[in-house]
Amino acid sequence: MTRTHHLKPTFQLRLALHNDVVIGPGKADLLEMIDQTGSISAAGRALKMSYKKAWQLIETMNSYFPSPLVATHSGGNQRGGAQLTELGKQVLTHYRALESQLTIEQSDDAQALLSLLSPIGHHEDQA
Repeated sequence: MTRTHHLKPTFQLRLALHNDVVIGPGKADLLEMIDQTGSISAAGRALKMSYKKAWQLIETMNSYFPSPLVATHSGGNQRGGAQLTELGKQVLTHYRALESQLTIEQSDDAQALLSLLSPIGHHEDQA
């Protein structure tokens, strides 16, 4: 079961390896918000995610790549912050490009699969 609620059918891209999602929609959004805000804390707040959870996601991603995706700078409000590394920018760019290729509107197979769904979109157990 997905943790997000979708009013209409959608496809979500996830790269999974072993027991982890290396990158998926949530991790990509986190990278994007870090890039926009320059802060892990601010990115987490924008995504309604704790700082600890944001760090867990970053650590999972980092463990699968040869170098970190996010560079941090200590120093509190004055000089502290975070930014995507060059590798982080490449990962996010490739993920978003793949994501845009998987749109329902551009895929005959996606449209065919969705046409096979029941009109209601879900079934309740009938006892």
